[in-house]
Amino acid sequence: MNIEEVTVRQVAMKLKQPFQTANGLVVTRDTLIIEVYDHNGHVGYGECVAFADPFYTPETTTTAWDMFKHFILPVIQKAQIDHPNQVHRTLSGIQGHQMAKAGIETAIWDLYAKQHNKPLKEIIGGTYNHVESGVVLSLTDDLTSQVKTYMKKGYKRYKLKLQKGQERETVEQAKEFLGDWPIMFDGNGIYEPEDMLHLTKLDDLNLHMIEQPFRQDDFYYHHQLKKEMNTRISLDESVTSEHDAFQAIELDAADTINVKLGRVGGYEVAKMIHEYAKVASMPLWCGGMLETGIGRAHNVILASLEQFKLPGDLSESERYWEHDIIKEPFKVKDGLVEVPSKPGIGVQVDQKRLEKLTVRQFDFDMKTTQQL
Repeated sequence: MNIEEVTVRQVAMKLKQPFQTANGLVVTRDTLIIEVYDHNGHVGYGECVAFADPFYTPETTTTAWDMFKHFILPVIQKAQIDHPNQVHRTLSGIQGHQMAKAGIETAIWDLYAKQHNKPLKEIIGGTYNHVESGVVLSLTDDLTSQVKTYMKKGYKRYKLKLQKGQERETVEQAKEFLGDWPIMFDGNGIYEPEDMLHLTKLDDLNLHMIEQPFRQDDFYYHHQLKKEMNTRISLDESVTSEHDAFQAIELDAADTINVKLGRVGGYEVAKMIHEYAKVASMPLWCGGMLETGIGRAHNVILASLEQFKLPGDLSESERYWEHDIIKEPFKVKDGLVEVPSKPGIGVQVDQKRLEKLTVRQFDFDMKTTQQL
C-alpha cells in the first residue's frame, strides 16, 4: 500500500452544549485524528474515539497517544501491509487498546479505498445508500425543546440517557412529545442483579430497546433479563471482539448488538460480527462516541452493511458541533443520512480548521527507524 507517513494529532472541540451520562460529563471533546499518507499524496483519515477520562473504557486519549507512538505504529512499520484487512492480525500481539487500533485501521481502509478510487462503502460490501438516523439525548438536554426540533427532521429513534430510578418518569416525559416514535434508554452498565425486578416492571413502556443494563463483563444477567422481558435487550460495552459477539449470540444474552468501530477495534472485527449476526438473523445498529465528521463518516459507512437494520446513533453534525472539521457536514433529511459515495470515506476534511484545533501532534515516518 506504500504507506509513507502517519500523523497523529490530538484535537479539542467544544461541544455546543455539555453531554452528560450516568458515568461522565463531556464539555470539550478531546479526540485523536489519524492521517495516513502514501507516496502519491493520498491521505486516509481515521479517528481514535477514546475519551480524555476513563469513564467509558480504560482507554484514554493519553494511553492511545502512547500506544501509537511506542507500539502500534512501530509494529505496522515492520509489517508488510498490502490490504487493510491485514491490520487486525498484525496488531493482534498487542492486548486491548481497541480504540487506538481502530483509529489506525480505519485510516488505512480510507487510504486503500482512495488509492483504488472507490467509495469505502463499496470496498467493505455496504448495501444501503441511506441509513436511518437516531439521536441521543443526554442528562443535560432539554427534552421539551430538543425533541420537537429532532422530530421535524424525522429522526427515526430517540435514545435517552437517564438516572436509575427515574426511567419511567423520563420515558413518559419524552412520550408526551414523541408518542409512538421508537424510544430506548441506555443503562450504561449501572444496574445490579438486584435491579432485575425493577427493570422487568418497565416492560409496559413498550420501549424500542434497553441498552447495556448490566456491567461490561456480564452475559449471564443479560441472558436472564432477556428471558423475562418482551423489550429488546441490546449489548454495547460487553462486546469488544468477534468472540464476545459470538458468546452473546450463543448464550442468548441479547436481541441486538450496538457495534462501534472504536470499541471492537475497526472494520475487520465489525465485519466478522456482522457475519455472525447475519447467520443468527440478529439485527445490528451502529453506536456513536461524539465523533467528529471523520468518525461519523466511518460510522455511516459501517451502517451501510446489510445486517444494520435498526436506526443507529447517526445524527447530523450540527447535533454536537457549531463547526465540524469536514467541509460538508452530515445532514438528516426525512430521518435519513446519505452514505458517502465519493472515494474513501467520501468527505473533504477542512485541514485549516483541523490544524487550528490541534493541541499536539507527532509525525511517524514509516520508511525509516528515525522518527520525525
